[in-house]
Amino acid sequence: MKKFTNIVLLLIISVSITFAQAFKVNAKGTHTFDFKDDRGRNQALFYSSMPIEDINGMTNAISGSVTLNVEDLSKNLNGKIVINAASLKTGIDLRDEHLRGEGWLNTEKYPEITFEIKNLKNIQSLADNKVKADVVGSFTLHGVTKEITANIQLTFLDESEQTQTRIPGDLLGVTAEFEINLQDFGMNNSLIGQKVAEKIQIKVNMVGSNYTSKS
Repeated sequence: MKKFTNIVLLLIISVSITFAQAFKVNAKGTHTFDFKDDRGRNQALFYSSMPIEDINGMTNAISGSVTLNVEDLSKNLNGKIVINAASLKTGIDLRDEHLRGEGWLNTEKYPEITFEIKNLKNIQSLADNKVKADVVGSFTLHGVTKEITANIQLTFLDESEQTQTRIPGDLLGVTAEFEINLQDFGMNNSLIGQKVAEKIQIKVNMVGSNYTSKS
């Protein structure tokens, strides 16, 4: 009896893990989502604390794609997200010019900021079409590549009349948060004579479509 109970428990755990790693939606199999948005609705934001004032910056110049299996998020997962480094804005032109300079982003030499996905960990189901997880990937900034882990939330929307008002195809919404250390990427922490926090908080909100891969 005890042996039978243990087998049942193992089966329940196995089913729970499988469910936690999948979306329960109409779509099946592997899909590729394109995150380029000519309307500029996708956003990457960064935040740094300074003694005199905090700096908030953002960009809408995001592109790239993510491929995943709807029925098993740990299977066939790959992708790369690209940000145009020179497009980052802080609201002050002089500061933006300094940000693009050699001491910081050096956008002439390193025009792109990229994140290349390696794998997902700690996948948890929040709803039939929503999961949260930790995504591990290679983050490249200022010509330096480091492995980082970001906290993400994925939301899958099957194509409908409502989603088509934004863009055709099934949609994948992604929110991600992580932080980087400036020293790790060979940048100083001085911006126009003021010290910037070594750690920079980064948030990304974006929606991609599989319209091209479906058609």
